[in-house]
Amino acid sequence: MEPFVSSYGGTLGAGVDEVGRGPLAGDVVAAAVILDPARPIVGLNDSKKLTEKKRELLFDEICSHALSYSIARASVAEIDSINILQASLLAMTRAVEGLQLAPEHVWVDGNKIPRWSYSAEAVVKGDSRVPAISAASILAKVTRDREMEAFEKVYPGYGFAGHKGYPTKLHMDAIARLGVTPIHRTSFGPVRAAIEQMELF
Repeated sequence: MEPFVSSYGGTLGAGVDEVGRGPLAGDVVAAAVILDPARPIVGLNDSKKLTEKKRELLFDEICSHALSYSIARASVAEIDSINILQASLLAMTRAVEGLQLAPEHVWVDGNKIPRWSYSAEAVVKGDSRVPAISAASILAKVTRDREMEAFEKVYPGYGFAGHKGYPTKLHMDAIARLGVTPIHRTSFGPVRAAIEQMELF
């Protein structure tokens, strides 16, 4: 993990990250985690760099070892209403506000900090540099992946269990063939284009 020197040196720092900005379907999910210095977790890293099996194992360990954690979201309707960036910031705000312990400082993955009263700093590539953000990214990704896998049964034929809502060729072909579902983000260009195409016929 790349070194990161924070302006905060206490033990009640929270990491927050979101997952799901790029997909065409599903909520954007965020998590916030305050790790316990007395119970270190080995193997934390950017969730995208870990295998699914490793993420699942770490998910359980984070939930049992963290001082506090919270998982939150912004809905598809909110994404379509306020745009994906604002929805991502909203989901992260909800995750931090959901912590049972009030954080003294928050490390936010990326380069933007939500409008809030918390002491905070943005950390580019924080999910591979700050353990608490890594833990948050794992909780968020595992949660969202599980939800998209469940949608595979609700909306068969779209391949949600495989692509998790991202704009793969398989997904785009399915939209063209089957139309859009209630979990598709109609404000996203490819989905909007598919709707307009269907309205022509």
